[in-house]
Amino acid sequence: MTESTNESDDSRKLDDSDPSTESSNTDNEQVPIEPVVDVTDIGQEQTVPSYKRDSAKTDKSAMIKKAILALLVLIILGAIAYGLYKSNQHNEPEIITLQGQMQMQQTSIAAKVPGRIAKIMVTEGDAVTVGQQLIEMDSPEINAKINQARAGKQMAQSQLDKAENGARPQEIAQAKAAWQANKAASDLAENTYQRVNRLYEEGLMARQKRDEAYAQYLATQDQTEAARLQYELAMEGARSEDKSAATAQVAQVDAQLEEALVAKEEANLKSPIAGVVDTVIVNAGEVIGQGVPLLTLVNTNEQWVVLNVTETYLNQFAIGQRFTGTIPALSSPEKPYTKQFTVYATSTLSDFATWRPTNNDDGFDVRTFEVKARPTAPDRRIRSGMSVVVRINPALVNQTQE
Repeated sequence: MTESTNESDDSRKLDDSDPSTESSNTDNEQVPIEPVVDVTDIGQEQTVPSYKRDSAKTDKSAMIKKAILALLVLIILGAIAYGLYKSNQHNEPEIITLQGQMQMQQTSIAAKVPGRIAKIMVTEGDAVTVGQQLIEMDSPEINAKINQARAGKQMAQSQLDKAENGARPQEIAQAKAAWQANKAASDLAENTYQRVNRLYEEGLMARQKRDEAYAQYLATQDQTEAARLQYELAMEGARSEDKSAATAQVAQVDAQLEEALVAKEEANLKSPIAGVVDTVIVNAGEVIGQGVPLLTLVNTNEQWVVLNVTETYLNQFAIGQRFTGTIPALSSPEKPYTKQFTVYATSTLSDFATWRPTNNDDGFDVRTFEVKARPTAPDRRIRSGMSVVVRINPALVNQTQE
């Protein structure tokens, strides 16, 4: 029994130490057992995933390093490109942009006489011609003045006609008869005085009677002379001075009548220029006073642009010089609207537009000038207030100064 026990122990040891023996015994015995897993294979299988993770981490670290290196290269290249761009930008002069404003001749239409607006015959944007009626006004005061002036003219004209035609034949005959009667009375008074005077000299008549006869004689002579002059005046007619005064009176009344008619004509306002109605300020039915603006007209043929230019660039805007400007209001994204202008006036602005240096090293004071230029060909689409953009090349400024 001891040997068998030892043998069995030995056989268990052999089984544990030699797998091949176990497998062979198993095969020989043909006993179904579960498959045996090799420890070496299990170790190998457990080691392989660990190796793969380490290699993946290594590859990812290498890729990150490459990306960082590429990013650094791009940053360096970008810095170099930016430096070259700024260097070229400093070498090339910067274009200077000026902004001006379009202006047009504006005419305010105002009433010369007060009245009520009866009708407005135009609207904003309408094109008008010279002499075209714009507003019709109703003014009863003007009509009353016209009637008064006409009545005064008739009166003055009748006085002038009377002065020019002289006295009527009946008046002349009446004046002559009065003269003849006074002359007869004067002759009778003279004869009476002579008889009384002879009687007085003979002592037959008192002195008082002689004096009374003499006074009567003198009185009848004066009356006769006055009647004669009245007759001659009737024959001669009015004096030249009276005729001149009557003529002047007629001219004065004519002037008053003409003034009233002109006031009536001015009440119906007409356009003094050809242009476009810009604004209509009043409405029909309103009562307006003398000199109150009613509407505004613009002359589209009188256009100009106003620019404020410092004296640094003033040499490019000499009188008679041309430049090109862009009007954004009439431009499109595909095609900018450009216009050529000719400078016709320059004037300095007030001191508030003067740029002054902050210290002595900054240079001298720079004055600002107002430049006015007309377009070579006016455009009816242009309106007052539209911006005009003008670009200046400083290189040309320096060349001009040299």
